[in-house]
Amino acid sequence: MAGNAARYLYLVRHGEALPDESGLSEVGRRQAALLGRRLAGRPISAVHHGPLARAAQTAGLIAEHLPAATARACDAAGDYVPYVPGRAELPAESADLFLRFVARSEPQESGPELARQAVAAFTGPVPGDEERHELVVTHNFLIAWLVRHALDAPPWRWLGLNHAHASLTVIRYAPGRPPSPLLVNDLGHLPEDLRWTGFPAGYGV
Repeated sequence: MAGNAARYLYLVRHGEALPDESGLSEVGRRQAALLGRRLAGRPISAVHHGPLARAAQTAGLIAEHLPAATARACDAAGDYVPYVPGRAELPAESADLFLRFVARSEPQESGPELARQAVAAFTGPVPGDEERHELVVTHNFLIAWLVRHALDAPPWRWLGLNHAHASLTVIRYAPGRPPSPLLVNDLGHLPEDLRWTGFPAGYGV
């Protein structure tokens, strides 16, 4: 019987967008190109990205450095609210803050189903005896959801997990072991002036 092999999931938030979100700003293009240079040489065989222009353009710029991979759009890698918590699930001291944030984010009915599809498509060991390296270029909410999933945290805990533009998160899924986040919100490939864009004020360190 065939066994399973490890999956390395590379999660990237898109680069900085133009004010109208029609595509990447010049900063965003520089961020994506530098991240592509960082990932060059990694055995990434697939690049998935959300359908919005800022994710598609980021994926395209990164894929220029990954000759073995083809960038493909995927709705499950899009921008959506993955889970809407009830007040009783949330810590009392932050419930109002989180509920206001979710309401402003305009959750759609399809969000939880897309989040389920993302978990099914992108997580867990892979069939066979050859490890797989996959890149998903997406948005802050889905990265937070998949980090939360990897840590087996409560569903509401995607809230409060923030990722900067063009940051890199890597999760390893090995057979017989819990998921292992290897990097979270890593910005080592960016110079100081390109870091922390898209991050809440005061969070940069």
